[in-house]
Amino acid sequence: MSRRDFLRLGGAGLAGAALLGTAGCGGTASSSGGKTLTVGNIGWDENVAVSNLTKVLLEEDLGYEEVKLQTLDVGVLFQSVANGDLDMFQDVWTPLHDDYLKELGDELEHLPPWYKGEAKVGLGVPSYMGVGNIAQLNGTGAQQIIGIEPGSEVMRQIKEEVIPRYGLEQELIESSTAGMLAQVERSYKARDPFVFVAWTPHWMNEKYRITYLEDPEGALGPAAEPAELSSVLRKGLADDDPAAHAFMKELALDEGQLNGLEAAINEVGADKPAEGVKAWLEDNRNVVQPWVDAAEAAA
Repeated sequence: MSRRDFLRLGGAGLAGAALLGTAGCGGTASSSGGKTLTVGNIGWDENVAVSNLTKVLLEEDLGYEEVKLQTLDVGVLFQSVANGDLDMFQDVWTPLHDDYLKELGDELEHLPPWYKGEAKVGLGVPSYMGVGNIAQLNGTGAQQIIGIEPGSEVMRQIKEEVIPRYGLEQELIESSTAGMLAQVERSYKARDPFVFVAWTPHWMNEKYRITYLEDPEGALGPAAEPAELSSVLRKGLADDDPAAHAFMKELALDEGQLNGLEAAINEVGADKPAEGVKAWLEDNRNVVQPWVDAAEAAA
């Protein structure tokens, strides 16, 4: 996203988790003797990047038979790690996910941040529009605010706080992250005026010249606060799979590394993230080798 809780569900979040079954707990030996893991994925670009990087390294460097990736809504992800249906979820945004951590924290292991940078989300415009404040949007010709998933916290804030507080005339469009990015690409190429949900870390910040709009009214609330990105693991993973646990504790990426990884995946094609990961690894083996070494030492 960003992101970024941003995919914070409403009342159906944690309740829905109880109704949705996920694959069985990983970190175990399969019938053929190889180890498997099940990793949750929120579907945002930084999570797609880090989860596929984890998958490739565990399977190809550390000999895991399979690392399964499951894309779910955020409330389901937290609940599924807590009840052991998922081994880990690597895209926890704090303070925006604090409610989930407060509710389920005793049932999870929450690791220190793996992202060594500052994450943020807000309303963005292409810099060619020449505006820098949300209050300036009316009269720019922008007719839409291109949004992301309707269950995200930032979308709720835009709908309930930003638009009424600033009296914005733009229509808020709900979409998937992929759909939003596709519309941004079209509108940017046409040099149309438009507003969209922007965040960092993300490859969009390298591809486009973006202005993050100031919010003097503080209408975006917690969604706009600087965030840290971290992981939650199921309780017992350290005992069941010390190698995976050590790998996760050592994993760390800075802004340039994460943006570069996302860009490599985007260049190869979003439908082939593992190939993008392998392309990035060709020039970044030194970044990941300490994680692999830690896992091998713990095995």
